[in-house]
Amino acid sequence: MNIRTKLVPVIGLLSAFALQAQAETIRIAIGHQSMCTDTYTAGIVVKELKLLEKHLPTTGKYADVEYDVSWSDYSSGGPITNQMMANKLNFGVMGDYPLIVNGAKFQATDSLRTKYIAGTGYNLKGSGNAIVVPVDSDIYSIEDLKGKDVSVPVGSAAWGMLLKGMQDTGFSKKDYMLKNQSPAVGAANIAAKKIDAHADFCPWSELMEFRGTGRKIYDGSETGVPYLHGVVVREDFADKYPEVATAFVKAVYEAGDWIRADPIKAVDLMEKWTGVEKEVLYIYFSEGGHLTLDPTIKPKWIDALAFNHGVLVKEKAIPPLDFDEWVTEEYVQAAYKDLGKSYKDEKNAMVDPALANASLPMEIWHSREGISAYKTIEDLLAAIDGFRKTGAKLNATYVYDKETGLKLFGKTAFYVLTDSGFETFLRKPDADAFAAAAKGKVMDYEAALATLGS
Repeated sequence: MNIRTKLVPVIGLLSAFALQAQAETIRIAIGHQSMCTDTYTAGIVVKELKLLEKHLPTTGKYADVEYDVSWSDYSSGGPITNQMMANKLNFGVMGDYPLIVNGAKFQATDSLRTKYIAGTGYNLKGSGNAIVVPVDSDIYSIEDLKGKDVSVPVGSAAWGMLLKGMQDTGFSKKDYMLKNQSPAVGAANIAAKKIDAHADFCPWSELMEFRGTGRKIYDGSETGVPYLHGVVVREDFADKYPEVATAFVKAVYEAGDWIRADPIKAVDLMEKWTGVEKEVLYIYFSEGGHLTLDPTIKPKWIDALAFNHGVLVKEKAIPPLDFDEWVTEEYVQAAYKDLGKSYKDEKNAMVDPALANASLPMEIWHSREGISAYKTIEDLLAAIDGFRKTGAKLNATYVYDKETGLKLFGKTAFYVLTDSGFETFLRKPDADAFAAAAKGKVMDYEAALATLGS
């Protein structure tokens, strides 16, 4: 009796040690891009707010599981795919062209596969990528790039946009000199005027505009193909831990809700997390911004990705991709169901900036007073003039492109003055065409402000 009494605690202790030894640790390794705004709702926001940890399963087969969550930051999507193939990452967050390269590269192997399981955000017009030239360059259109040196992060979404734009222009690889440069190097070379043009993804073009070093000559909206980002997961991981993949999509959804609830607070915090100026982030995440946050997988997105795949096939830069095998709505549908959201309704919704932004006001971001709204461009210009006369510091001003509805920095837009007032444009050729038809005059920001005294 005494022996048994003494042995029970020992046996219990040994059992506890055995159970502890058997407890599984699930390693979740995620590749994201803190310098790519359209990945933030599956990357930096989820990471910093610990939204994945909030939604990870803790019951059933996960009752005794320990999670080891790690985040790796990359400058573009290509390296994320390489690390996923090496089984060093389970999840990857990237743009449209890197997504299809990811799926195709995995399908080119005998056994490895990834699944495209959710979106992060989109721009229906295709804006997000752009080609930028030094701010005082005499280049104003993609046609002017013949014989010029053009850099781009090869393998990125901007690389795909550049190839599509050049194909549409009728240029072959012999018509321009393509250089592979990372976003930071390309932006530095634009500032130093060491390259004729640099193509890059969000938000690098706007960063160069905001910092006064670069000027857009071609926007992704000119490709006529929606611009989107999304999430891929290694199939072997998702098959083993489907609830974890669902939890990741829940975190993506909540990150979008968090940004929409208070964009000003969100961009302020994201500036601290990423180093990207809040005024630049605002052009993406504010009402009327470039980015519509949406995890759903719409048929139009699959069509766009298939089209992008065809662009790369023409360049002989990608293996085949079976979209039916690669794309799955299993996890995003499960996430919506668990969150009590209507997947069908959100999947069917589509935001067109040309329509959604038509009645939105112009804005001024005052360094002390915050953001104020103005109904017309004339009201905006008058307010800017008034602030300048008081010596007030203005962080940024925002207007909209008449052609696409896209939000622009006031200082980089082209202004056309007609008898009916001002209109603003992203591209000079569009402004020139409108001015010719309306018998108006094209001018820059400072010239538009100067009309107030005439």
